[in-house]
Amino acid sequence: MKSFPDDVRREVGKAIFDLQKGAKLSMPLSRPMPSVAAGVEELRMKARSGAYRVFYFIKLETAVLIFHAFQKKTPKTPPPEIKLARARLKEML
Repeated sequence: MKSFPDDVRREVGKAIFDLQKGAKLSMPLSRPMPSVAAGVEELRMKARSGAYRVFYFIKLETAVLIFHAFQKKTPKTPPPEIKLARARLKEML
């Protein structure tokens, strides 16, 4: 996420803060990603420079596990990004 534009990083930070406070996010900001794993969702951010995605998993009510972030360059999430996300989640859990 360090390479994301400042405005996108601020939006992501606010969304993560809201999740930690127990907020339930939905479209268009967040959506489930069952193709990665059960319980995984993605934050969806748009900026002039493109679309950005952040995969997260809520392990506890106040614990949000952020395990993969990338700039999206195609309409569908590329399979290598899903594969990498699965591996990172498995490693962290």
